[in-house]
Amino acid sequence: MAEGGFIICLGNNEVKSRAVVKYSAAPPSSSYALLQEKTDLKLPPANWLRENTQLGTAGTTVLGSSRKSKPFSSFGMAYDFIDCIGDDVDVVSDSENIKKLLKIPYSKSHVSMAVHRVGGTLLLDELDIQELFMRSSQTGDWTWLKEFYQRLSDQKWQRKKKSKEHWNEKAILSKFLYYSINSDGTAVPVPSDTEQAAEEGCGTAAEGPSWPATYNSPTTESNESATPKEEQVDTYTLGHVSSVSKEQNLPTLFNEGENSQGLRNDFVRNILWTFEDIHMLVGSNMPIFGGGRYPAVSLRLRDNNKPINVLTGIDYWLDNLMCNVPELVMCFHVNGIVQKYEMIKTEDIPDLENSTFSTRVVKDIAQNILSFLKSNCTKEGHTYWLFKASGSDIVKLYDLTTLCEEAEEEKCQNPFTLPVAVLLYKVASNMMLKKSQNRKNYGTIRTLLLNCIKLLDEERHPQIIASAHYMLAELFQLDDVSEDEGNGESLRGGGSEDSYSDEEEEEEEEEEEDESCSYSTSFEPQDDSKAVAIIKSVGELSVPEKYKSTHQIRPNCAFPVSQDKEEKCRLVLSYVLKGLKAVDSSIKKESDLPAADPSTPIPLKYEERSQNRTRDVEKEIALLLDRVGPCYEDLNVLTRSGMLPGTWQHRMKLQLFLKASKAYYILSDAATNLLKYGRALRYIKLALQCHDGYCSISGGLHPQVLLFHCQCLSLCGDVQLMLAQNASNRAAYLEEYNYQTKDDQEILHCLHRESSCQAFSMATDLASDPEYQLIVSSKCYEAAHDLLTSGVLKDLGQEQLGQVLKRLGNIRNEMGVFYMNQAAAMQAEKQGGGRSVCMAEQELWKKSFSCFEKGMQDFNSISDSVNTALLLCNIGRLMRICAQAHCVTTSEHSRGEFSPEEALYYNKAIDYYQRALKSLGSRESHSAVWDSVNWELSTTYFTLATLLQDYAPLSRKAQEQIEREVTETMMKSLRYCDLQTESARQPLYQYRAATIHHRLASMYHSCYRNQVGDESVRKQHKALAEQHYSKAVRLFISLSDAPCELLRTLLERVAFAEFTMAGQNSSAVKLKTLTGALEVMCETRHAFKLIHKELLEQQKKIMTPEDSDRPEELHEASDSSSSSELNSEEVLKLTSVFEPSFSFLLLQLIKLSTTSKRKLSGKEEEQVKIYKNVYSRLLRAEKSVPLIQRVSLFMELLDQLKPPTGSDEARPSS
Repeated sequence: MAEGGFIICLGNNEVKSRAVVKYSAAPPSSSYALLQEKTDLKLPPANWLRENTQLGTAGTTVLGSSRKSKPFSSFGMAYDFIDCIGDDVDVVSDSENIKKLLKIPYSKSHVSMAVHRVGGTLLLDELDIQELFMRSSQTGDWTWLKEFYQRLSDQKWQRKKKSKEHWNEKAILSKFLYYSINSDGTAVPVPSDTEQAAEEGCGTAAEGPSWPATYNSPTTESNESATPKEEQVDTYTLGHVSSVSKEQNLPTLFNEGENSQGLRNDFVRNILWTFEDIHMLVGSNMPIFGGGRYPAVSLRLRDNNKPINVLTGIDYWLDNLMCNVPELVMCFHVNGIVQKYEMIKTEDIPDLENSTFSTRVVKDIAQNILSFLKSNCTKEGHTYWLFKASGSDIVKLYDLTTLCEEAEEEKCQNPFTLPVAVLLYKVASNMMLKKSQNRKNYGTIRTLLLNCIKLLDEERHPQIIASAHYMLAELFQLDDVSEDEGNGESLRGGGSEDSYSDEEEEEEEEEEEDESCSYSTSFEPQDDSKAVAIIKSVGELSVPEKYKSTHQIRPNCAFPVSQDKEEKCRLVLSYVLKGLKAVDSSIKKESDLPAADPSTPIPLKYEERSQNRTRDVEKEIALLLDRVGPCYEDLNVLTRSGMLPGTWQHRMKLQLFLKASKAYYILSDAATNLLKYGRALRYIKLALQCHDGYCSISGGLHPQVLLFHCQCLSLCGDVQLMLAQNASNRAAYLEEYNYQTKDDQEILHCLHRESSCQAFSMATDLASDPEYQLIVSSKCYEAAHDLLTSGVLKDLGQEQLGQVLKRLGNIRNEMGVFYMNQAAAMQAEKQGGGRSVCMAEQELWKKSFSCFEKGMQDFNSISDSVNTALLLCNIGRLMRICAQAHCVTTSEHSRGEFSPEEALYYNKAIDYYQRALKSLGSRESHSAVWDSVNWELSTTYFTLATLLQDYAPLSRKAQEQIEREVTETMMKSLRYCDLQTESARQPLYQYRAATIHHRLASMYHSCYRNQVGDESVRKQHKALAEQHYSKAVRLFISLSDAPCELLRTLLERVAFAEFTMAGQNSSAVKLKTLTGALEVMCETRHAFKLIHKELLEQQKKIMTPEDSDRPEELHEASDSSSSSELNSEEVLKLTSVFEPSFSFLLLQLIKLSTTSKRKLSGKEEEQVKIYKNVYSRLLRAEKSVPLIQRVSLFMELLDQLKPPTGSDEARPSS
């Protein structure tokens, strides 16, 4: 039948109705046969009782229209249309049950229905108490309900035997329908025994048991479940919701007979009926014919002597609305003789004589009943009983599940338990397949699954329970670690993780209970106390919105999203553990392993590892690579616990092991980020143990599983590296590593049923040797690299391969640095001992160099120029260490000449630093690394030049050659001093440049003093010395923390002037030279000012309230104190040079000025007086005063000699 709908209008009242046929087993409706007047319906037609698709099954057609509803008919429909269950549909039921509910205010007959809630949907089924008790008298079940009902029962309601007249009417109706589809409409007699059998069949069909087989054990009649529609429970396939392939999907559930319990959808058609705002999925067997003015009509037979009453009118009207039939054809008969036909439009049925009713009232009844049930049937998985006694106006709702629990009977004795649980599972499974579309359903799925698990017994239904727990774990997506951060708010919009605990539900019911649904204590108080809710009078159902629901059928089921990754993973692991227990309980063969106590921790086998056992790690990794190969799915070898590959237990364990491994991986990653490396190692050990269990029962490893395993190995390498770098906290890490939760212990016991879990034990042990940890880390990365470059993952793991190569390069750099530091430490220990380079040192150099070279290859393979430059920089440092080791010491343990080996290694270091700069290309590529390499290159040049200058190899080279090499090397170092770029190193560069100029000036000064012969060379040396002194002074003045260096340079410059003067003959020239020297001496005021400031700060640090009154002690302390900022001893040495040099200058100036033949001007005479005054004070100065006072005196005297060009503050800028 085509989908369709229409609106029925009656007077001023309007009722909206729309019906869409979801499924129909009947052929397209054909025209009915119009029977001739006087046709005797007591005579059977020739086609009577022959199966006809238009009339449905034989049992249905015997009754004309089946009024007997099967107790599980709604479940059969729900299984077939699982997409509708949850939120789309309010009610699922047989059309007969719907009609019975809507006729409650008009009828005195009893009502007895079972109500179940699944998500937002109510399932309604007839609950034939009498028949249930007939069964229970044989099985012994439900005795508690029988006793309860006997107290409650209405004596008027007793099952009465149907009269012969009743069966005659049924037979006449059946014959009428067969006549209506017979082409000629003639009555053809049939043998009397057939007719008698048919009449007996009527009674059998009505009275026979309609309950399915008991649910205590799986039925063996699984072959009888074949229907035109799909009946097997939809498999929840992992392939739709995670990265694992379809080859590893969960098996089809209930393939052992759990689904073949007779819960079939036997209706001729299933219809999605919308009545006003109520959406219902109804099953109907009403025969529909063509003909008349409309393409579809319903056919009814009425006794002309019995007028149509309201109940019949409502019955006909609702049937036509549900089936979207616009017209009713009524055939009237008297004692089986056809009298006439009458055609009635569906919208006219409510106005028929003697059966007038208000459609608006029927609509109000429907809305009130639905609201009443929604408000009170709140517990998912519970069986509710809606009961109205015959002739009574009171409707009561009981929670049979709660009553059953109070009676302490097993939950499986409720025949609805398994169908409800299976339906909860099916709805959750269906929603899981679509969960990527709407993550807001996660809370609903979780509630469905928890209620499903609550209903089932693990011993009878381990497969459903295991699968449900796996789905609960799968709700927490562990593939995307950061998913909570973006969507947390929308998921946490309300509700809580345990929003459906029994205690909270009871509180909600008490708080939100509608006044019209209040408990009654006036009527049968001893039984009413058991009722969940009561409708005091059926008349209330006709009052508009009397029972308007304020309680949603499902409150806001927000999925519990925790920002704490550990809490989320712990939940996953708890579900995995329950799933594993369910699987293990179903495996018949016990493990050969001795029974273990789950409460006893399994030791993580901590052992001390030494360097000579590192080869064992390589063996483990080699064994791991042997596991990589094609998947052998046809292997029928029993696993350690007795499972056969391919069974549901086997496939479920694979997924649970993998899920546990992912959860532990996330926990390890989170612990690593929190710097809890002991905890991180424990978790990654558990992750790899889960993977080992997975490998032991899997015929081969799928590429996606291998990719995840590579991630685990990489993380294990990360953790071992961090442990090696933080060896000082080993005690705390060991404590974290040895801690175990109860869940971890029990999961390990489940793993040990399948595997020894020792495949990765050495790679995940907490060792005390940092070298061993670095080797293990390296081997983990190498194993991941080998996996990713194998044929299976060559195309899939390119992105991950780049990350692993970067890790490999990093660990090899760390190992290179480790060996390099060991060599440096060994060198420091033997310093001063005069020993030559030993074999152990050379071995460490080779190891370090090999690691650095391998690391460079790794970084080059991913074009990582920055890290390549860093490794080249480290090799440069290694070469410098080698150079330092080749330092020559004399028999007196003093430093010897600069050796050729030292020069060789320093030049190698320079080469590697230059290659590092070339690798970077420019400073823009990575400024920090560029600056670091640039500084190291400048330092190496400076060190080389300094050693050449201080420990000149005069035994091998000429002085001039050495001076030339020193100058060239110093200038190269100066070239790499970046004085322009503002950075943290700028002051260091300025200091180094100043030092270089000072050293060059000193060298040329020395050459000038010692040079004999060529006057042009001497002049050149003099000019160079002056130039470099000038630059050194300017740079030292720009620094605020080098006063001693500035003072020393200025004093050397003064000494240079004094030496120059000694070689001069003319008094005027000498006077000019001395005046220039005095100007240089005046520049020392800036240095003394900085020194004075530092000395004052030292005094403040030393001064305390107790000794502030003892100035003598204070002065002594300041004389003897030393500061990291200022070396007082150095200042004392410099002042001891400054004072005589200053005196000498003044004295010579006074002598030359007074002995000059030229008459002095007034200004010059004044200047000489100042010289004499300063000289006099300098001579009379007390030598024993504290240093700070002497410095103050020098500053005061220099101020008196202030040159006419300006103050000393202006001098630095010159």
